[in-house]
Amino acid sequence: MLHNIDINKMNTLTEENPDAKQIIGQLLDNHHRIVSTIAHEIRNPLTLVSSSLQVTELQHPEVKDFSHWKQTIEDIEFICQLLNDLSSFNNGDMLNYSVFSIERLLKNIAVSFAISLDSEVSDIEFSSSIPSDLGDYTGDRVKLEQVFLNLLCNASESICGKGQIYFSAIRTGEFLIIQCKDSGCGISDDVIDYIFEPFKTYKEGGTGLGLSLSKKIIESHRGTISVDSKVDQGSTFTIKLPV
Repeated sequence: MLHNIDINKMNTLTEENPDAKQIIGQLLDNHHRIVSTIAHEIRNPLTLVSSSLQVTELQHPEVKDFSHWKQTIEDIEFICQLLNDLSSFNNGDMLNYSVFSIERLLKNIAVSFAISLDSEVSDIEFSSSIPSDLGDYTGDRVKLEQVFLNLLCNASESICGKGQIYFSAIRTGEFLIIQCKDSGCGISDDVIDYIFEPFKTYKEGGTGLGLSLSKKIIESHRGTISVDSKVDQGSTFTIKLPV
């Protein structure tokens, strides 16, 4: 897995040497293909195993009382999620560009998220502020939606019981600024410096790829993502995208 220091060194080398740029580009393409192939080849049989266990449970409900049955199911689900996240992370910087209304995208996300909270009978109070003057945006709509939903889901998971989530967007000059603010558990100082790194997580049961993938997608759009957080007071994630 490549880290920021590796990427920075490669960027410097490719700027100085055109031949190195071509070679490194080919190596990165091979890297993406290998990771995707491995994830795909493991995920397929594992999905079959998961399906077989689900069928077994339906046909023989008594297995739910077996020792370690529940833990086995949860472990398989976790591995499947990890492989899905790994595949997404591996392709996070491969963008399919289109021109779309960022206002409509953000409002649709806000509505969908609010509906999901209602369906869960949640005690979380959700509000949003998305103005109508955001204009069109050129980027990967699907991947950006993935980022915003990930931040909102993380916010809801950080809140135990009652709490608030505020989702907002503004346009200032040549930038879009999108924020997700919550009143959740917050992130400790010993973790916050690493939460955007692959396989680093502050959530129980998390794969540690969600925020690193979000960072990769945002940076591929030439933007930035940052966080301000205090334990027991909540977190604010800020995304800044050039337009």
